Amino acid sequence: MRSAGFLSERQRRYAWVGFLLAAFQAPVAAKVVHDASWLFAVVVALCVATVILADDAQRRRPSSMEPAE
Repeated sequence: MRSAGFLSERQRRYAWVGFLLAAFQAPVAAKVVHDASWLFAVVVALCVATVILADDAQRRRPSSMEPAE
């Protein structure tokens, strides 16, 4: 039995949607806006991706069969 991650299924779905929106918004903003504000979308996408990867790592970790003492 695998342990559950710290994100619920709904939160995980919203995290993926947020990641995809930020990842697609960054190149569009880079073309439209001539300053470096598009970099904020890249940073947000990287932060959300880090959360998704951490949740994946926790989900893939096998749950311990022995109770902790």
